[in-house]
Amino acid sequence: MPGVAIPRRENTSPLTDGHHRATPAPGVSEDVQVPAYLALLRGINVSRNQRIAMADLRSLLTGLGHDDVSTYLQSGNALFSSRAKSPDTLATQIEDAIRKELGLTVRVLVREAADLHRVLDANPLADVATDPSKLLVTFLSVPPDAAALETIDPATYVPEVMAVGEREIHVWYPDGVRKAKLNPPFFEKRHPGAAATARNWNTLTKLASMLG
Repeated sequence: MPGVAIPRRENTSPLTDGHHRATPAPGVSEDVQVPAYLALLRGINVSRNQRIAMADLRSLLTGLGHDDVSTYLQSGNALFSSRAKSPDTLATQIEDAIRKELGLTVRVLVREAADLHRVLDANPLADVATDPSKLLVTFLSVPPDAAALETIDPATYVPEVMAVGEREIHVWYPDGVRKAKLNPPFFEKRHPGAAATARNWNTLTKLASMLG
């Protein structure tokens, strides 16, 4: 059965719904290459109580001193470059800023560009996933708990199929995601205190091309 194709990476200018660049810090050259990151916000713009305009998110990230800030779609996908070296530290920083400036409690997961490309290159469900809109990756704020996941009986969740990665879980939903059982809340229950948020393959391949 044909798998899901992964588009070739291209170093092109991102096509986004907004693009902001922060003013370089004194003494820092604009020519210095800084790492690119992807911030994934969990559960925003799906209810009246967790609304964040992407323009506000871009302004918030720029205000934190990050460069090349852009967003994609309304589901909370932000791209930026930063001299910070820890994705987890960046996630905490963004969560704190959202709480202080926007008055919302939102979990944020941050991944380096190379990490996103790794996830796409791995594609462990390529042999079964024939529709990229139904192939999702659930990102976790902690590494998957092997002991907790081993208790899952795959037969109980057929036709859904999952494959565990380093800090993410690929899931194929042939019947769609509306009534899916192997969803982010399912994985959060097996990782107490952790956050999980999912994006489909189409969104992730677009984000990867934007990151370069």
